[in-house]
Amino acid sequence: MQPMPIDATASPHTRRSLLLWPAALALLSACRQATTGVRVAPGQTVLAFGDSVTHGTGAGPGEDWPSLLAAKTGWQIVNAGVPGDTAQAARSRLAPLLRAHRPALVIVELGGNDFLRRRAHEAVQEDLRAMLQAARAAGAQAVLVSVPELSLLGALSRRLSDADLYADLAREEKVPLVPDVFSDVLSNPAWRADHVHPNAAGYREMATRLHAALVEQGIAAP
Repeated sequence: MQPMPIDATASPHTRRSLLLWPAALALLSACRQATTGVRVAPGQTVLAFGDSVTHGTGAGPGEDWPSLLAAKTGWQIVNAGVPGDTAQAARSRLAPLLRAHRPALVIVELGGNDFLRRRAHEAVQEDLRAMLQAARAAGAQAVLVSVPELSLLGALSRRLSDADLYADLAREEKVPLVPDVFSDVLSNPAWRADHVHPNAAGYREMATRLHAALVEQGIAAP
């Protein structure tokens, strides 16, 4: 990229802005690159690794988001969601699944049960980091799905927010992040079976928005 010529008659503020412009553009480009993945073709194996929300608790058979995402993408999605699972417990069960299925992509949705147990965010973050690194070591891409931290304020306002650790971890590990989807679904009473699980309509919304995010990141075909 060629440097922009700076007009000597420009004000000091304008000259500073022009000098900072290439750095800002480079930073924006780096951020975009960090969230871009490799296309996963139809027919390839994908591991949906999570807790009851991945399992599909709150809806009927075939209404879970992994099944719905499989229909949208043509991927062979293995639903490895275990109700009640924590990031701490799930960490030890990932390696056998990676060996058994050899997925091209691992979608990680975990942490909600840890938050309910009041585990420290730093501990949850390190468990998730170990999973992302294990997936990469096995030759798979990893995608992280943000999970809301349930709070009294969120419950009263009916507006949940993602726990900050997910954005921090995705940036540190340079993996694509799917933010806000889970939080938005649980914030809408029409989309949830209870305060922690979507219903069938909520899972449809999750699958639609997960697919859109994966398309934007270059991982899924439109």
